[in-house]
Amino acid sequence: MTSTEVFDARRARVATSAIFAAHGAVTGTFAARVPWIADHVGVGPGGLGIALLMPGVGALLAMPLSGRLVHRFDLRSLVRVLMLAWVFALMLPSLPTSLWLLCVTLIVYGATAGLADVAMNAHAVLVEERYGRSVMSGFHGWWSLGGLGGSAIAVFAAREGLGAPAHFGIAVAVLVVVVLVASQGIVPHRPAPSLEEPPAFALPSKAVLPIGLVALCAVFAEGASLDWSAVYVRDLLGSPAATAAATVSIFSVCMAVARFGGDWVVQKIGPVATVRLSGAIATIGVLMVVLIDQVALVIAGFGLLGIGIAVVVPLVFAAAGRSGEHPGKSIAGVAGIAYGSGLIAPGIIGGIAHATSLTVSFGIIVGLMVVMTAGASVLRR
Repeated sequence: MTSTEVFDARRARVATSAIFAAHGAVTGTFAARVPWIADHVGVGPGGLGIALLMPGVGALLAMPLSGRLVHRFDLRSLVRVLMLAWVFALMLPSLPTSLWLLCVTLIVYGATAGLADVAMNAHAVLVEERYGRSVMSGFHGWWSLGGLGGSAIAVFAAREGLGAPAHFGIAVAVLVVVVLVASQGIVPHRPAPSLEEPPAFALPSKAVLPIGLVALCAVFAEGASLDWSAVYVRDLLGSPAATAAATVSIFSVCMAVARFGGDWVVQKIGPVATVRLSGAIATIGVLMVVLIDQVALVIAGFGLLGIGIAVVVPLVFAAAGRSGEHPGKSIAGVAGIAYGSGLIAPGIIGGIAHATSLTVSFGIIVGLMVVMTAGASVLRR
């Protein structure tokens, strides 16, 4: 690799990191203002629960189309356009005054999120190939950092009494600049002419399904922990609301930190051993959650669970991009499985908890972590 190529690869890495951070910032900004949106629309927990299913539905509907988009269009232009669409879509949830309009806007919001997700991960796979070593985990670390930053700024805006439309408008203006500047460093790329165009609506293939199963296990654990860890600590352990909220923060921070260190681990021991080690850490963490009733150790267990699953999703996207199929189609297939898993996880955990207990429902995650660890070999380079 010449010095110019090294410079281009580094520039692309910085640009891709910024794109991931912007994507995460939109997610964090929206999530932190959900209470304002619920009050503005006038919906209770039931209606809000239905509305919050819609982004996942929109993503699942749009993602099968993304393989064709990645094949047909230059990757730099595609990432720029889809990321701008995703950023502008942030404004939509702050506008409706009825539940059905909120659901419609959240479907659009989720669809743009899913399309941008596939495009930026396809580019991340390309950058990793140019680098010749693992850099995917770091990109997802920047996504986590962007999400934490977006949510932190949203908390400040809420405390200052700034409504979501004004807050989102400022966030959109800033993120549009970030996307336009960062996209200049995206690598121009079109698939080889010999590569067959994927179908317009591509479902996961048999080659991608085993990789998708690993993603399913990790994302299920993530979705369950983000939505239920605070409830677990508050209701089962009798802890204050502040302690319960801190559990979610600790889980998220542990995931972000682990992702930034993940590429170094992958470089040392390879993706298969990394997922096996991650699975062992995650299993220990969730066993601490279900078997111990001391709040400090349970919170530590959630932290270990976050560390254990943090690197798995980046490695899954990287493996899908190398699976021998069209990268865009493969990544879309895995992303669809992952989004679907995250969509159903909170409901499944809640349903089992209603029938039995939260402890029993989190016991399912122990089994998923074992399956994830056993399936690590599908990520072999």
